[in-house]
Amino acid sequence: GDMAMAYVTAHEVGHHVQKLLGIVDQVNQYRGRISEAEYNKIMVKMELQADFFAGLWANQASKLGIIQLEPGDLESAISATTAVGDDTLQKEAMGYTVPDSFTHGTAAQRTYWFRKGYQTGDIRQGDTFNDPSLR
Repeated sequence: GDMAMAYVTAHEVGHHVQKLLGIVDQVNQYRGRISEAEYNKIMVKMELQADFFAGLWANQASKLGIIQLEPGDLESAISATTAVGDDTLQKEAMGYTVPDSFTHGTAAQRTYWFRKGYQTGDIRQGDTFNDPSLR
């Protein structure tokens, strides 16, 4: 649906915000300096923050009247976060998962961070890099 497409767009805009804030450059400094598995964990944190930013956008755009959320819209966005989880994609492609190879996060993680952005509406709640659950 439209909200699923809006989520994907907002997620990508989230990466632009990360670039403007210097986060992308900080993450890229680790490439080749740490193990691939450790770098992938950092990439997951960056992707989950972009999911958080997408939820934050949905919160603010709704409050400001830029978008009108209808019944089922949030569920559509949540379905999209689930569909693009590394575990979902790997299970569909290979029949099993390889967690050390995840670069975007699990379906549950992606849903959690999108919801957190939407429910809190507070950018200060989106520090995935220091969240104890992602260590």
